[in-house]
Amino acid sequence: MPEPPLSLSSSVLTDIESHVEDTISNGKHIRELLANNSRGGPWNTEWEVEAAVEALHVFGSRWTIEILSTLYIAGPRRFNQLKTLLSGISSRTLSDKLRFLVEEGLVIRQVDDGPPVRVDYILSEHGVTCGRLLSPLVAHLKIRSGSIKSR
Repeated sequence: MPEPPLSLSSSVLTDIESHVEDTISNGKHIRELLANNSRGGPWNTEWEVEAAVEALHVFGSRWTIEILSTLYIAGPRRFNQLKTLLSGISSRTLSDKLRFLVEEGLVIRQVDDGPPVRVDYILSEHGVTCGRLLSPLVAHLKIRSGSIKSR
């Protein structure tokens, strides 16, 4: 059953939409700067496609956003705590995804030698930044899908 839409005051929704528009404008400006300074002339298609594939490799993978969001909201967590919070993820998948996110520099694996040995997974500054960059996209998609409405 679909979740009921989030109901926001019109002023809050307008504020969110304004910031999403600012992000779009900033993104356009950044893209133009990259295009005008890319090797091989403006709009180096090969570079653009490679950059998009790299981003999707990280953020388009199942469970990545869920793990990053959980660490952002819940703070540092141990493996079993994450497994409990991420309903439906297998231990193997969680282990693989955490290893991948550590390799990508989005998550820090912090080991406390104890005793007992304790391993916490913490969102890195890079992970926090990427989450903040994704927030306008998430807001735009939620508004467009009707998951966020004005009261």
